[in-house]
Formats: sequence, structure tokens, C-alpha cells
Amino acid sequence: MTAVASPPVAPPIKPSRKRTGWKTAAGFASGAVALFALAPAALDDFRLGLLAKYLCLAIIAVGIGLAWGRGGMLTLGQGVFFGLGGYAMAMHLKLADAGAGNLPDFMQLYGQLDALPWWWRPFANPVFALVATVALPMLVALLLGQLIFRRRVRGAYFAILSQALAAAMAIFLVGQQGTTGGTNGLTDIQGFFGYDLNDPVNRKMIYFIIAGALLLMLAVAWQLMRSRYGELLVAVRDAEERVRFLGYDPANVKLVAYVVAAGMAGLAGALFVPAVGIISPALVGVVPSIEFVVGVAVGGRASLIGPALGAVAVAWARTALSERVPSAWTYFEGLLFILPIVFLPGGLASLPRLLRKARK
Repeated sequence: MTAVASPPVAPPIKPSRKRTGWKTAAGFASGAVALFALAPAALDDFRLGLLAKYLCLAIIAVGIGLAWGRGGMLTLGQGVFFGLGGYAMAMHLKLADAGAGNLPDFMQLYGQLDALPWWWRPFANPVFALVATVALPMLVALLLGQLIFRRRVRGAYFAILSQALAAAMAIFLVGQQGTTGGTNGLTDIQGFFGYDLNDPVNRKMIYFIIAGALLLMLAVAWQLMRSRYGELLVAVRDAEERVRFLGYDPANVKLVAYVVAAGMAGLAGALFVPAVGIISPALVGVVPSIEFVVGVAVGGRASLIGPALGAVAVAWARTALSERVPSAWTYFEGLLFILPIVFLPGGLASLPRLLRKARK
């Protein structure tokens, strides 16, 4: 009897790289139109300023999506890096507002110092300040990551440790009233590299800068996620020991994502300062760090655009609820976190896929 050979099984059809590239380009183009054309045309100056603030939070969320969604690192301490970038920018702007040779207004008010502290002086240089807003958080993340990942700290221990760092930084800033403004922080920032922040035209310029930075960070995250490194990061998240046996060092893989996420948070903090005009310990402690993660969870941590959309949605909901129900808005914010976890684990980004399945 002659055996009949079975027909070869066709390999699964995958979307071509060219098709994926076109879809990605269309997505970025749509985002650019929405941010640079539709939003300025539809929103008044006040609401556009709020959107600028929300987009800063979206930049942080993109980094958390990379570290947590792809790398499995629940980063509950991004307020540390957000604060480092924000204070670095605010220090320069306060020195610029005070003028050469003068102390910032809060130092004169508290009367604890007769001369500018040595560690403030480099921030008078605009180039140094701009570099420090991103480099300083990344350097701190590099040092912390070396200590944490080399000792194989992960899971809940990593989350608790990162949260403790945020609490420690907030306590430190509060205790340094003469040099950091204490509880009040650095406030009443008037200028941004020679531009008056009280001018609506200049505030709109700040919005455009923030919108461009968000699109750039999304592009960076997209490139990392689709690269060989992105695949390795997912492998470390799902099977760390197996990756180690294959000859890779999971600590280095995690460290890259952690440092990149810290740089994004620092950039967000630096842009938040001219957008809002203030940076304080209340914005860098435990509660803000948790709220950053809430936005990512609501949007969908495993996707590219989900964390950014979730951060904007949660921030907008917080503002809207605090205006309408100021005494109970925190409970509604809690529901915003619980409901997606229970009924929509993939976040808002998974809605299109679920709707397509429902139609079939």
C-alpha cells in the first residue's frame, strides 16, 4: 500500500513589516494632527494648559509601559525621577528669574542662606540644566538598578523598594526648606529661557513642545519594543531563569528599560515645570507615583499607546470629578483603577480587539 503524503501545512500568515510600518506611521500622523491641530483649535487657553499637564503625565506613562508592561517591573517610584527632572529645571528657571548674582525669592524669604549653595550654581548654566533634567534621573536609575537587579530583587520586593525611595525623596525635600523650598517647593516661575510664561502665546508654545516630546518618546518606545532588545525584555519578564541559562544577563536587560523609563520621567518633570509653574514634594511622593501606575493600568500596560491614553484619561477624570464632586472624587478615582482590572484586564487599548471578537 502506498502511503499518501499529507500536504504541507502552510505557515501562519503574519502582517508584513511594510504593512505594520504603514499602520504605525498612520497612527503617529493621526496623533500629530490631534495634538497640533485639533486640540489647539477646540480648547481654550485654560483647557489647553491642562492638556499640556496631562501630556507630561503621558510621557511618564510611556516609560512605565516599557518597564512594567514589557519588562514586568512594577515601578512605584517614578516620582523620584519625575522630581529630579522637575527640580533641575525649576532651579535653573528660578535662578534666571532672580537675575545674575541674586538669590531666588524663597531663599531671601526664609533668610537661612547668605550665598547660593554650591550645588545650585551649575544649574545657572542653561545647557547644564537641560542635560541634567534627563541625565540626572538616568544616572540615579543606573546606580539604583545596579544595586537592585544584581541582587535579583524583583516582584513585590522591587515595587515596595521603589515606593520607599519615592517616600524618602519627598521627606528629604520637605526637610530642606532653605534650599528646596520645603513643603511649598519651587513656585511662582515666571520665565522659560527668556520667554514670559504669563503670555498665552508662550504658554501655547510650551504645549507644542510637550506634545512633540510625547510623540518622540512614543517613537523611542516603539523602536525599543519592536527591536531584538524588546523581544529579550519580554523573555526576561516571562522566563528570567531560562534567559539566564541561554547566556544573557537579565540584570542588564532590565537595567536598560529602567534607565530609559527614568529618563522619560525626568523629561516629563522638566516640561511639567513651565507648564504648571511649580514643582513640590507633593508631586514626587508615594501618592503621585501610584497614580502614574493607575493611568498605565487603565490604558493597558502591554500596548504602546495605551499607557499614554490611560494617563490622560485618568488625569482628565480626576480634574472633572474634583470639579463636580470635590468631597468624593478620590473614591471615583479608585473605581477607575478597580473596574478595568476586573472587567478589562488589557486596559482601554484592548477595547478594539474585544469589539472585533464580539462582531465575529
